[in-house]
Amino acid sequence: MKQHLINLLNHALSSVYAHVTGLEFSVERPKQASHGDYATNLAMLLAKQVRASPREVAQALISALPASTLISSIEIAGAGFINFTLTHQARAQVIHDILQLKESFGRAPRKTRKVLIEYVSANPTGPLHVGHGRGAAYGASLSNLLDAAGYDVYQEYYVNDAGRQMDILALSTWLRYLEQSGINLAFPGNAYQGEYVKQMGETLASRDGTKYLVSESEFTAKLNTEDPESGIDRYIAEMKRLLGTNYGYVHQFSLETQLASCRSDLEDFGVKFDNWFSEETLIASGKVDAAIKKLGEGGHLYESKGALWFKSTAFGDEKDRVIRRENGQTTYFASDIAYHLDKFEREFDQMINIWGADHHGYIARVKGALKAMGLESNRLEIALVQFAILWRGKEKVPMSTRSGQFITLRDLCNEVGHDAARFFYILRKSDQHLDFDLELAKTQKNDNPVYYIQYAHARICSVMELARNQPSTIPGEKELALLTSPYEQNIMKRLADYPAIIESAGSDFSPHLIAYYLRDLAAELHSYYNAVQFLVGDIPLRSARLALIIAIAQVLRNGLNLLGVSAPERMQQPND
Repeated sequence: MKQHLINLLNHALSSVYAHVTGLEFSVERPKQASHGDYATNLAMLLAKQVRASPREVAQALISALPASTLISSIEIAGAGFINFTLTHQARAQVIHDILQLKESFGRAPRKTRKVLIEYVSANPTGPLHVGHGRGAAYGASLSNLLDAAGYDVYQEYYVNDAGRQMDILALSTWLRYLEQSGINLAFPGNAYQGEYVKQMGETLASRDGTKYLVSESEFTAKLNTEDPESGIDRYIAEMKRLLGTNYGYVHQFSLETQLASCRSDLEDFGVKFDNWFSEETLIASGKVDAAIKKLGEGGHLYESKGALWFKSTAFGDEKDRVIRRENGQTTYFASDIAYHLDKFEREFDQMINIWGADHHGYIARVKGALKAMGLESNRLEIALVQFAILWRGKEKVPMSTRSGQFITLRDLCNEVGHDAARFFYILRKSDQHLDFDLELAKTQKNDNPVYYIQYAHARICSVMELARNQPSTIPGEKELALLTSPYEQNIMKRLADYPAIIESAGSDFSPHLIAYYLRDLAAELHSYYNAVQFLVGDIPLRSARLALIIAIAQVLRNGLNLLGVSAPERMQQPND
């Protein structure tokens, strides 16, 4: 309906003010119901350009509007808003649309725009924890939203399988492996401490036996409590020296074990990627060196103290950045530059990176590198996700990845359920802090938002089960004209807003708007359910009311599906 009004207004605009082009105006729901079904600010935007008062412009536009059987009345309000009131037939049309389109209702026509969304991309150095869960839920929901908005969406996980953190994981695994044979070397405090590392050590010993054993006397590296980082680097160097070519097997085992765990956890969470992109392939294929060469040819690099630096301050960064260390090794940043160059070479129209909020300072240097290579940096958009803080009652749950004190994503889903985890993660805008109430997420009460919405769907299913012998055809205009109560009028308006909500949520990268919409629609249903009878003796009225609640159920399913949440047909009544 909104698009219908936009088309009518554009026709009037071209008829009366043909010289005005490219004007963007809005058609929105007015804040007060007494102001009609929709309002536009077009006349107010036009006034200055055509040198007339907004109300005069509004009247000219109204006079030029094509006739429409869907509009009951049009009036000018305030400084020059044009308010539209729809006919009952127009409001009820949404029921026909939903029952005919079903899962497709709200989805936009397919576009040719290719969008790459890269998210999670956690280092494969341990199980995914609840912080990663928020990025996963947000990225998957945003991908679903943009797909519903008509875009060709490609989802990617960037695997940091090269570099120092993977060396630390391999070292941690190897030291735990040695313990299985009674060889207890001092374990660095800044190595990975979790129980999962012990399990990997045990599995490696069970799989490969004594293949990677060394004696305590052979291992000469010492820890330095005053400089733990250089101490662990000496440990890594000693491990590589002693194992030789066998180091690659330990490294690969650690990587594959954690990647398999990550894949499994994400798939169980309803998150599936089209591609897992390896950082190591960038290095092995020469793409990192090629990106560095491209920057050098543009005059954006310099050497200092044996290292190679990118002039990122020239592009708004706070300081220049090393891309090749004095030992000849390239940095994570160099790989990231090559990775983003590769994204452009794959010809995506839009690239969206979903990063943790602690990566905010990384934006300027990455976009700066793209500009330095002559690429359109505005095709890359960064969505930041704040950390999720878990609360168990009034007690904050501690989190420390390196020490192994954290709640895994799998633990969270086991405790509160997949649906609650997915829904609670996107209840707030991604760049806002999120307090995750574990106790609330587990309750079957109306103040638990995901339960409240799912219970609305289950209530409708229970009514339809009782009415299973009712006619299944869509009611005609005469029957739908009986839906005159305020509850029914408000619900039809709410249903008609769903396609616009998808469009808005997608363009703003805001899946939480879908959650808010579903909560409001569920509230409308619960109020309606408590106020009227559906299985009344009046057959036409019963048919109309059943059609309306079937439409509600369909939209609830459609919206929950975008968020990766199920729509149960049976649920227990609230326990409050």
